[in-house]
Amino acid sequence: MNILTKDAILAADDLPREIVPVPEWGGDVYVRTMSGTDRDAFEASLIGKEGRLENVRARLVSLTLCDEAGSRLFTDSDITALGGKSARALDRVFAVAQRLNGIGADQADVAKNA
Repeated sequence: MNILTKDAILAADDLPREIVPVPEWGGDVYVRTMSGTDRDAFEASLIGKEGRLENVRARLVSLTLCDEAGSRLFTDSDITALGGKSARALDRVFAVAQRLNGIGADQADVAKNA
């Protein structure tokens, strides 16, 4: 049995990333698994406010696009600008972000039942 220490847990690279080709943007991007904090913020943005599905693709993409080291490329203040990009490109990245983060019908149910 391998019992982990606090240091081992905090040092673990547990946010896998995947390269996704986005021809609409002329290249490839890294999409990563969200941190627990980012996931909570994303879920909270779907609950309790009418119309919060607005820019949902851009919100998830902003939380998951990263550089080679896994650091976010976009901040929350970039969401509106990112939402103005190609829907096809956003859909392409959004689909990978959903898969990597286990987001699907359950998230739609969260928003619907709020």
